[in-house]
Amino acid sequence: MNIFKLSKEHIEECADLFIEVFTKAPWNDTYDSRTQVIDFFQNHMDNDYFVGYGLESQNRMIAASIGMKKPWINGMEYYIDQFYVKTDWQGKGTGSLFLKLIESEIRTEKMNAIILNTEKGFPAENFYLKNGFRSNEELIILSSFIYCDQGKKK
Repeated sequence: MNIFKLSKEHIEECADLFIEVFTKAPWNDTYDSRTQVIDFFQNHMDNDYFVGYGLESQNRMIAASIGMKKPWINGMEYYIDQFYVKTDWQGKGTGSLFLKLIESEIRTEKMNAIILNTEKGFPAENFYLKNGFRSNEELIILSSFIYCDQGKKK
């Protein structure tokens, strides 16, 4: 297995794997179209602070991490917005290996932490805790939905 930096040439493969993973249990997400998901990745990659990694086996993407460099008082951090592993590779140590490889990569890029949000009670929470992440009980996530011209929540 090899880690590589994501670029625009990987958008379609990232989107297809994303759809494959997140439309199944426990997430069961639905999307308006494949184009909606491709636009999501395009928007990430257009961000000057974008940092993304892929993991491949036999020249096929089996995992991806989509995120960004986040400035903080103590230096730059890697904020993971989306982290996902091909369904048939889950539960086999692939995600844990991928995180270790990412840690090595961000260390060389002078980032000093990985931060992320995940849903309470979903399998991802235990996965991250098992891999050395800890919940910060002093923080909460707040959101405010803004309605677009189309009448849909963003």
